[in-house]
Amino acid sequence: MAQSAEVVFRSLGPREFECEVRSPDGLTMRCNGALGDLEPRVLGDDALGTNPALVHNAWAFAKHDHLDRTLPDGDERASHRVQASAHRKIAAGIAELVDKLGTTSKTSWCSACFTRSDHRRLTQGFGTVPAYLCTSCGSPTLGCAGPGCPNMATRGAGAVLVPRYCAEHRHEIPGFDKASANFGALEDYHEFLKFERRDLARGSRIATVSILSAGALATVALFAAPAIGGAIGSLSIAGGGYTGAAASSYGLALLGGGSIAAGGLGMAGGTAVVAAVGGALGGALGGSVTTAYIGADKSFNIELIKPGSGVPVVVANGLFSEGADTRSDWKKLVRGRYPDSPIYRVHWGSNDLGDLAAMAKTLGGQPAAAFGIKGLAAKATKAGANKLGPLAPALVAATLAKNPWHTARVKADRTGVALAGLLARTDAKSYILVGHSLGARVAATAAETLARSKSRPKIETVHLLGAAIGSGGDWRLLDKAVTGAVYNYHSSNDLVLKYLYKTAQAGQTAVGFAGFRTDFARIHDHDVSGHVSGHSSYLDNVQLI
Repeated sequence: MAQSAEVVFRSLGPREFECEVRSPDGLTMRCNGALGDLEPRVLGDDALGTNPALVHNAWAFAKHDHLDRTLPDGDERASHRVQASAHRKIAAGIAELVDKLGTTSKTSWCSACFTRSDHRRLTQGFGTVPAYLCTSCGSPTLGCAGPGCPNMATRGAGAVLVPRYCAEHRHEIPGFDKASANFGALEDYHEFLKFERRDLARGSRIATVSILSAGALATVALFAAPAIGGAIGSLSIAGGGYTGAAASSYGLALLGGGSIAAGGLGMAGGTAVVAAVGGALGGALGGSVTTAYIGADKSFNIELIKPGSGVPVVVANGLFSEGADTRSDWKKLVRGRYPDSPIYRVHWGSNDLGDLAAMAKTLGGQPAAAFGIKGLAAKATKAGANKLGPLAPALVAATLAKNPWHTARVKADRTGVALAGLLARTDAKSYILVGHSLGARVAATAAETLARSKSRPKIETVHLLGAAIGSGGDWRLLDKAVTGAVYNYHSSNDLVLKYLYKTAQAGQTAVGFAGFRTDFARIHDHDVSGHVSGHSSYLDNVQLI
């Protein structure tokens, strides 16, 4: 029986720890540091230590194993144990493949890091299927099973039981060449999203699209899709950003890193990716994220509702307005401030917003404790219904997939990232963003995401109406995201934000109810309580500054 690679955790003191990887042929690599370190110190044989996927899966294993050992017993500890096991298997699998590296290679597109790179062939494949390691990201690859396709697919370390297809044939990106291209005017975004090859993978997908559409970055999928690590890795603390293999390395370290407070992003998906992919927006990595998010929302559409020659204005609906014909309302609001601008309306998350709006409409102007939303509460948790009142359980449900607030909020964040990805590929030099309710969250997220992009269009101004955004955030990035200002229109008469939002967010106050109240110079609060009587009254009663 073939010998297996060893992956061992060691504690180096109260704060530091390390992971040692030993291949079957005796190659070794040690990576060590503290929980908050995004990049570990790496020692040992270059054959292992220069493989980004191996190093950062090993480092992710070490972080999760450390948390499993140090946290109190409970679900969180158990979750870290499962994730540590998954990363350990991945690191061991890659180490075993490194022993088999040969001297021949081929140059082709890699479906793991989306770069055109060299792939070194293994001297012993599994069965009759040739196996390779990408020299850019370190991931195992093999030739795409699509007839005549020259691209490389992600392989995995085990036996190949089903055909593997490249990112083009899996519809993770519209096309490798196309994924880094611009498409001109915003209304032409459909051309960018048209896939150049047939979807041959269908239900067998295990990588980016299925992961992102589920709102989670599953641990095992990091092996198949370090491109997501690359997208997140485009962000650096200093604001400079990473590219290529360095981005994948940096991003995988982030993804393996426990809680946000501890210096990492853990395995969170959805909102964890938000505002961290900006540096990759114009490239293939950003294209994969954009394609995945838009593909997960069948209602997504961008509609030109008014042509014009000025700076383009993009508006996004929220509660009560998505699915309704608000074109005349938006045109009246925007034309009063930007008469010459074209106006684009973003459609998104109609089903989720409809479910949440139905809940919000039961407010009827009364405090949350007065409502009898027993049907929604029953779908959530009976214990919560007893403790928090009839509204809260529907919002703070144990099963997040059934929680209409959580679903709509994550969709808003995804839509903001997707919108930023499309704006980054247009010819326009600048945009103005306007959003209402959760649509304001879309606008703010798009602006923050673009703020991290080096080749981005500028965001001149952001107008937020009744924004469903918590007031406790760090607004440095939003402040940096605009060349002009962020105008926040808030009303103390907005009972949806006062009660529903506050309940859903465990007591947090929305900026659309009380303002940002920040000292950042470009962010301005405007109290419109004297004109706005409720959550659905902003478009008719606000004048943009």
